[in-house]
Amino acid sequence: MSANVSTANRGRPKDPAKRTAILDAAKQLFLSCGFSGTSMDAVAKKAGVSKLTVYGHFSDKETLFSSAVEAKCHNTLPEPIFALDPEQPIRATLTRIGLAFSGLINSEEVIALERLMCTMATQDPEMSRLFFEAGPQRTLTAMENLIRNANQAGLLDVPDPKRGSENFFALLQGCEHMRTMIGYRDPMTSAESQPHVEQAVEMFLRAYATH
Repeated sequence: MSANVSTANRGRPKDPAKRTAILDAAKQLFLSCGFSGTSMDAVAKKAGVSKLTVYGHFSDKETLFSSAVEAKCHNTLPEPIFALDPEQPIRATLTRIGLAFSGLINSEEVIALERLMCTMATQDPEMSRLFFEAGPQRTLTAMENLIRNANQAGLLDVPDPKRGSENFFALLQGCEHMRTMIGYRDPMTSAESQPHVEQAVEMFLRAYATH
């Protein structure tokens, strides 16, 4: 009887509301306390769940941190946004991605997280690795795959899709993002982002468009 109950519990689906609460709590604590200063106990307390529940969703703190970063990126840059639509001009696809990316890097959470990563770079390199792999690297890989598909469709001619992906996001960030990161200027607004993204896309297409 007890064995059957145990098996049923293992197969019980996890509560998505609790998962969201845990991720929200983790993001706040990682930003305020850093990676080493955040404990699973503190996350559980802030999320209003048990420590067992936290471990039921995330096996360890590294997984929780990666998931929190990934969730933030996915909410703004979901995987479908990188799908190549043959019925849509490549310019429109790139502009859509560019605007979403601009919204992401100019959000308060991401600016705070990137500033934290800079201060923790020499103190907690593991946090830096987890952050890059969960956030920027996933975005770069998704863009690289889109470029490969666009190459095959004859829409782009990018000899090195990996480098092309990095070039695209470098154009989008430019010096404006550095000014924001050092507090020289406020984050770019959506109205300011539109012409900035359109110019970056234009430059990218001048370099790589097939026609």
